[in-house]
Amino acid sequence: MARIKIEKPDQKKLDSLGMENWSSWGCDVSTFDWAYDSDEVCYILEGKVKVKTPEEEVEINKGDLVTFPKGLKCTWNVLEKIRKVYRFE
Repeated sequence: MARIKIEKPDQKKLDSLGMENWSSWGCDVSTFDWAYDSDEVCYILEGKVKVKTPEEEVEINKGDLVTFPKGLKCTWNVLEKIRKVYRFE
């Protein structure tokens, strides 16, 4: 099973991604199940979340560039109000 990939990108990488054209999403503190129909790349603008899959649990924070693989089923536990920009690949 593919895993969640978390990077700490530098400004050059951020500039190359074209994030100004990505969609935005936000969520208050909550817990919910989610499944990915396609690969998603997102950049966390603010907040903190723990994402649990059958294989792992990862903490995602402000400044993280995260890739969620297609087919992933997980539970989001939003610990601090989160805001992100994202695109599907």
